[in-house]
Amino acid sequence: MTTYADAPVANRNATGKARSRWFAQVGWRHLVGVLAVAFSVFPILFVLSAALNPLGTLSSTELLPTGASVENFTNLFSRTAFVHWFLNSLLLAGVASFVSIFLSALAAYAFSRMRFVGRRVGLLTLLLIQMFPQFLAIVAIFLIFTTVTDLWPAIGFNTPWGLFLLYMGGALGANTWLMKGFFDTLPKELDESATMDGATHAQVFFRIMLPLVAPILAVTGLLAFIGSINEFIIANVFLTNTESKTLAVGMFGLVAGERNNNFGMFAAGTLLTAIPTVLVFQLLQRYIVSGLTAGAVKG
Repeated sequence: MTTYADAPVANRNATGKARSRWFAQVGWRHLVGVLAVAFSVFPILFVLSAALNPLGTLSSTELLPTGASVENFTNLFSRTAFVHWFLNSLLLAGVASFVSIFLSALAAYAFSRMRFVGRRVGLLTLLLIQMFPQFLAIVAIFLIFTTVTDLWPAIGFNTPWGLFLLYMGGALGANTWLMKGFFDTLPKELDESATMDGATHAQVFFRIMLPLVAPILAVTGLLAFIGSINEFIIANVFLTNTESKTLAVGMFGLVAGERNNNFGMFAAGTLLTAIPTVLVFQLLQRYIVSGLTAGAVKG
């Protein structure tokens, strides 16, 4: 039996056991969360500090800058063609992602709902092609576009439309497989009832199927947008004029030579470059979780 004198010791032991139990069940998750947030926020704070550092060099960058100013932002707009890079990337990423979504949705609907000769071979071919990166054919593509530029300059080198055609060559593949898995989760009775009512394949696709697969359209659209706006290797080969470059190519040019001197403008540019991706993610976030999980159980 615990006496009055021993009560404080017993209470302390009980409290210590309760805290140990809480940390073993819940507390360690809070610790992991805090570490994850710190790990994620530190690079952002460093880039923000570099962008606000008036000296604009890598060697002078600190986590907490002294004498913060927006000089790097003004220099970025006045000394470089950042506005052209920004608009080129938005145009290219927006059009490329929209068209890739449309093509992938058409292909996924056909592979999911229709049975035809070569269906299985077509699916395996799309999967096999994705094993080889597109830049492996960069020499052949370069030779082709050398002739295309001479005949049709509007879709040749140093044009966003020429680069758009290149991106469309890799639009199918993973997105088609992802969408097909989502189309497979929809009951075929929807198609059959609409067909019995006299609807065509186009009407079934646009009026019934597309509204139901909005989550996977949002996911593939986000992935395509991020992939297009961040693509560098092919864009660096085909875009050489200053005003025709995309953000990835133009920003790389700031630090390709003397990295230390232009690091402030580079950091300012990276902050502005992240704005379109963040906005697209915020607009589509309610579809992302359901779109990623619903198509993962069937295929």
